[in-house]
Amino acid sequence: MPVPPPPAAAPPLPRALAKPAVFIPVNRSLEMQEDSIIGVTEPRRVAAVAMSQRVAKEMNLSQRVVSYQIRYEGNVTEETRIKFMTDGVLLKEIQKDFLLLRYKVVIIDEAHERSVYTDILIGLLSRIVTLRAKRNLPLKLLIMSATLRVEDFTQNPRLFAKPPRVIKVESRQFPVTVHFNKRTPLEDYSGECFRKICKIHRMLPAGGILVFLTGQAEVHALCRRLRKAFPPSRARPQEKDDDQKDSAQEMRKFKKSRARAKKARTEVLPQINLDHYSVLPAGEGDEDREAEVDEEEGALDSDLDLDLGDGGQDGGEQPDASLPLHVLPLYSLLAPEKQAQVFKPPPEGTRLCVVATNVAETSLTIPGIKYVVDCGKVKKRYYDRVTGVSSFRITWVSQASADQRAGRAGRTEPGHCYRLYSSAVFGDFEQFPPPEITRRPVEDLILQMKALNIEKVINFPFPTPPSVEALLAAEELLIALGALQPPQKAERVKQLQKNRLSCPITALGRTMATFPVAPRYAKMLALSRQHGCLPYAITIVASMTVRELFEELDRPAASDEELARLKSKRAWVAQMKRTWAGQGASLKLGDLMVLLGAVGACEYAGCTPQFCEANGLRYKAMMEIRRLRGQLTSAVNAVCPEAELFVDPKMQPPTESQVTYLRQIVTAGLGDHLARRVQSEELLEDKWRNAYKTPLLDDPVFIHPSSVLFKELPEFVVYQEIMETTKMYMKGVSSVEVQWIPALLPSYCQFDKPLEEPAPTYCPERGRVLCHRASVFYRVGWPLPAIEVDFPEGIDRYKHFARFLLEGQVFRKLASYQSCLLSSPSTMLKTWARLQPRTESLLRALVAEKADCREALLAAWKKNPKCEFDQGQGMGVDRMGSPKQGLCALCTVSPGLAEGSGPMAAGQLPATS
Repeated sequence: MPVPPPPAAAPPLPRALAKPAVFIPVNRSLEMQEDSIIGVTEPRRVAAVAMSQRVAKEMNLSQRVVSYQIRYEGNVTEETRIKFMTDGVLLKEIQKDFLLLRYKVVIIDEAHERSVYTDILIGLLSRIVTLRAKRNLPLKLLIMSATLRVEDFTQNPRLFAKPPRVIKVESRQFPVTVHFNKRTPLEDYSGECFRKICKIHRMLPAGGILVFLTGQAEVHALCRRLRKAFPPSRARPQEKDDDQKDSAQEMRKFKKSRARAKKARTEVLPQINLDHYSVLPAGEGDEDREAEVDEEEGALDSDLDLDLGDGGQDGGEQPDASLPLHVLPLYSLLAPEKQAQVFKPPPEGTRLCVVATNVAETSLTIPGIKYVVDCGKVKKRYYDRVTGVSSFRITWVSQASADQRAGRAGRTEPGHCYRLYSSAVFGDFEQFPPPEITRRPVEDLILQMKALNIEKVINFPFPTPPSVEALLAAEELLIALGALQPPQKAERVKQLQKNRLSCPITALGRTMATFPVAPRYAKMLALSRQHGCLPYAITIVASMTVRELFEELDRPAASDEELARLKSKRAWVAQMKRTWAGQGASLKLGDLMVLLGAVGACEYAGCTPQFCEANGLRYKAMMEIRRLRGQLTSAVNAVCPEAELFVDPKMQPPTESQVTYLRQIVTAGLGDHLARRVQSEELLEDKWRNAYKTPLLDDPVFIHPSSVLFKELPEFVVYQEIMETTKMYMKGVSSVEVQWIPALLPSYCQFDKPLEEPAPTYCPERGRVLCHRASVFYRVGWPLPAIEVDFPEGIDRYKHFARFLLEGQVFRKLASYQSCLLSSPSTMLKTWARLQPRTESLLRALVAEKADCREALLAAWKKNPKCEFDQGQGMGVDRMGSPKQGLCALCTVSPGLAEGSGPMAAGQLPATS
């Protein structure tokens, strides 16, 4: 009687076996007529390049016809008819040509990844399709995915008023058998991965193994453990007879060896690892099922019962050179040449084992993979919507991601997926991963949309909209950066309630939107043209954008030799960081000076892999920075052609004054990332020792130990980001002078009333009234020193401007009339001045024209050269007692002041020096 299949082995995924796909260009000329283009977007650059090459090959077309365009490079020509690109590239094209008139078909591939730019692109295209249809210029839009939550699109009337058609295409994948663990390891999933790989390698037929872990450190740790357990064989096996046997014979031999191993288990003493503990009671390990051995003959034609169980013996970690294993890591920060090794066949007589993060989950097919080991976990970056603190958390994957991982085993032949969790736990997984737009700050997204003249972002047809809190936080940041116009103060609450998220973009905001970096960094670039700081600011911004310039040298070592080597390299890299940081003013720029020095030294040495390896730099990151520097330089030249910038590989270090300006530029861009060291008198608990306080966090934050300012502890710093590990650490730290804060970050300061001493003054260079004001930093009330700033808006500013106008400080030629005034110009400031008709008349005239500075007064005269603010209320009489209508006389000469001619012989604007 046949035995039912084991409950822990799920049935194979229902995917029909089909022939390999062949691209058949049916009616190709209809879609490629005239100058129209078929556009295909991919979420990753490597996918766009690879797909263009494959499509060109299979359609037998030149790469001049099937081309690609990614962030830094492309091969698009005038002959291009099929264009593969990343989402951001098409979004930039929409900014220039909203209707995408060159495109006849747009395909959004891998839409299930739901990146921010994918969601924005889909929202914009939903409107472009409608507008094109009204103009009888139809645009076909295809949204493709293997595991997409279709309801987000078909049941979203704001996105598509009429639900689009859904077409399901049968998969070309081989069947994959999914095996679940009976029990789910709560913490030691890496150890469970090791035991499962050992079983697969010792007991199952030939085929590559792909293992999914959460991070770089775990990947390297498991690789070392596997290489130690299965060292590569020095002598290649000479016999190849076993490899030539047919699959049925191989399966029979495998089953018999498995049965013998089953019987031998009762005779071999177990190998105990005292450093490994299990939370399960003794004797509750999952054993292999007798039914599988009994039915081995019936299973010769099937590969569906290879369940290995949860526990049992895995042979320990004793080296076994008879079973060599070719172990390779794979993660996003790995050097490209090392990533490419996974696509090469393993050495003869060895089995390939790739230990990877979720980078191998999609858009990547490793040849020869037959077995997938899935820990079910993923490391994701989470952002606090209020504080902006980011932290990496290890969480369960979604069901869709788990299916994507399982599918890696069925690309080239039938395969198996071993899930290191139970089917019950799998049932509790989210069905789909949350879209990226709901998990990260969106200020860069809001700025790009405002640049597209989408003012009411909250009404935009997002497939999945971000939270209102995230949109409000983004708007507040952009207003503080000067990228958006602030709402009127009197209507602030009303506008947030009724016209939420409708602040228009400023000229500065449009400039910032042209730079392909975060808004904070774009503000730095916009400010850095002064004092020759642009090349240095571009380098700093490129380095901050790329991240992770330095290798991870704190990883555990596999041997004493490696430990000594890592320790020596850590010491050398720390010394180089101190060298690049310099002393004095350079050291105050902090970690950003290290970035600037590292990039400059690397470029000066030719940016070779040898230099990067010797100094602990990641070559891949340095090449990325080089490309981004080139792109930012081109963007700056497009905005300011007169800058005539170029990427100088022999860039000289900045001068001391330029370093100070760079610190101010960084402060202006990172104003919301300000932190103040906790003073000794404020220490309430020991945990606050050497800590910093930020406006939005109640807990202490610390300078990261790798920072060159770790021992300096400046009073005020700005930071690039806060990462939460054992503590909350600031990274990318730069020192700030306290007097800079109210001058560079006025939107974050609450100013007191103007001080009477020193008295307000007039600035001839700027034509404005200045005063001294003390302030405190918002939300935390840090006291800040009084500085000279613009006099606050209000009637008092008009009074002071009128006084300086009558004194002749605004226009020097009027100083000669001061002796003719009936009252002193300081009368404008007296409390009883409103009782004087002549003073009140002048004040009303200035307020009516909103003339509280020289520029506004000249604008009023230019608008109406013959304006006469006052016809009868003269401010003075001449020395003989005859009345003289002071304002009338002033208005009479005003055109001469404004235009450089008139009754006053030298009626020119006063010099600004």
